[in-house]
Amino acid sequence: MAETIGHPDGAPCWAQLLTRDAGAAERFYAGLFGWECRDRGGWAMCLLGGRPVAAITPDPAADRAAWTVHLATADLTAALARVEAGGGKPLEGPVQGTVEGHAEGYALVADPAGATFALLQPGAFAGAGALAEPGAMSWAEVNVPDGSAADAFYTALFSYEHEQVPGGIDYAVYSAGGRAVSGRLLMDEHWAGVPPHWMIYFDVADLAAATAKVAELGGAVPVPAFDTPHGRLAVVNDPTGGFLTLRQPAGPEHA
Repeated sequence: MAETIGHPDGAPCWAQLLTRDAGAAERFYAGLFGWECRDRGGWAMCLLGGRPVAAITPDPAADRAAWTVHLATADLTAALARVEAGGGKPLEGPVQGTVEGHAEGYALVADPAGATFALLQPGAFAGAGALAEPGAMSWAEVNVPDGSAADAFYTALFSYEHEQVPGGIDYAVYSAGGRAVSGRLLMDEHWAGVPPHWMIYFDVADLAAATAKVAELGGAVPVPAFDTPHGRLAVVNDPTGGFLTLRQPAGPEHA
């Protein structure tokens, strides 16, 4: 049986890639992360050591490939009501039901700035079975042009505790269940032309080797590796256009 992980309300609990070329995406991520991608009747469940970590879903209508972060909620109906009360809007769903005696549900929504994300009420499917290890999701952040508006929306949606990070950029950390789960970055003039969005991070053991592998597998590295207090990061694109951040966590050798 796959390992399950408890996800407090507001915590990133699942990641899904929508792409026109699911086969190419599966080959890329299997080569990069060692995922096993199993067909589930029209989409692929991606496993890391037998544990579910992500989904890859074909979408012939997608303008470009994109990763969608799923944020956990214990009550999908109530969360959707808070999305709309806060100025966001539903885009798809909700899809709700009871599986193996567990109520669960899903909905795709947008925040007031237009950044899309999904709400997931875990049930028989509990979400990611691995987090913050090589090949697994480790962080997610929303990038928006109005930090204060985003903070107001997300803290009302999930009762996040929010802490402003000191330094040269406007960045806030959102905490749920007593631990930091996601962040909010203010998009400045360097982000001109980039729409608001959620960025998903996946961990790697060796960032230099991982970015070299990205290129070998047909992807690109639009933002080369750089250091942060929490590790070394690089933004990469898969061959189908999906973007994500790779993180090599900070350790004694990077301190």
